[in-house]
Amino acid sequence: MPHDHSHAGHSHAHIDPNAGDLRVAAAIGVNLLLTVAQIIGGIVSGSMALIADAIHNLSDAVSLVIAFWARKIARKPRDGQMTFGYARAEVIAALINYTTLVTVSIYLLYEGVARLIDPPGVDGWPVVWLAAVALVIDAATALLTWKMAKDSVNIRAAFLHNLADALSSVAVIVAGILILLYDWRLVDPIVTIGIALYILWHAFGEVKPVISILMLGAPAGQDATAVTARLAQIDGVSDLHHVHLWQIDERRSSVEAHVVVAGDAAPVLRALKTVLRAEFNITHSTFEVEAPGQGCAQA
Repeated sequence: MPHDHSHAGHSHAHIDPNAGDLRVAAAIGVNLLLTVAQIIGGIVSGSMALIADAIHNLSDAVSLVIAFWARKIARKPRDGQMTFGYARAEVIAALINYTTLVTVSIYLLYEGVARLIDPPGVDGWPVVWLAAVALVIDAATALLTWKMAKDSVNIRAAFLHNLADALSSVAVIVAGILILLYDWRLVDPIVTIGIALYILWHAFGEVKPVISILMLGAPAGQDATAVTARLAQIDGVSDLHHVHLWQIDERRSSVEAHVVVAGDAAPVLRALKTVLRAEFNITHSTFEVEAPGQGCAQA
């Protein structure tokens, strides 16, 4: 079995953890500087869209800090307290980040609607210039975390923060230009509402697999019924019950079951583990062997 475990962790071994940490740290620093600049610009110009963008940027920096520490914790080896290891720290970090994204979006919706009712005066030029700077920084931050986002639900949550921010910067630039050209003040709250709805839509889509892991759900695209049906076909298996299939973390899944075996259990257990590994990519499995008429079968 040791080979199975090393294979399970192989998918993300090509990312040097320290290089990833440096990238995330660089992204945090850049985002904090941008937040300060945008808040000042928003106050000076009177643009709610720019302040909204700044608050979102601050949440980007916070999301990256959470992602950074979760990565550190997740690499700790398993111990007597955490027998599965600490990898779920990244899943918890992702849930925190998606929750803050939803909270920020609801706040932006509220502000946008309030400003639709009473549109304020907005100075277009500072809005355009600061949003342009923000777009460059957001795009750079998104690029820093893009590669890592494919392998980690944690980094993906932080990446979504930055991607949403880059899009909102584009929207803010458009709003600033329309204010300059046509003095169309309603565009500022409309853009704010649009950004908020877009972020909400994305966050709700991405948070589902995170909740599934924390709720001990089966891996995406698999369910215990299909796994049970396949295992029941193996020669020597008389019955299979108390089957539980769940995700330990993003990269590892586990199965436990009671297996009723009439004859020699050793070859049957080998066959069960082989099928799980080959057909379902599941390397953690625990089977309790029962003889017909004994254990649960007796009850």
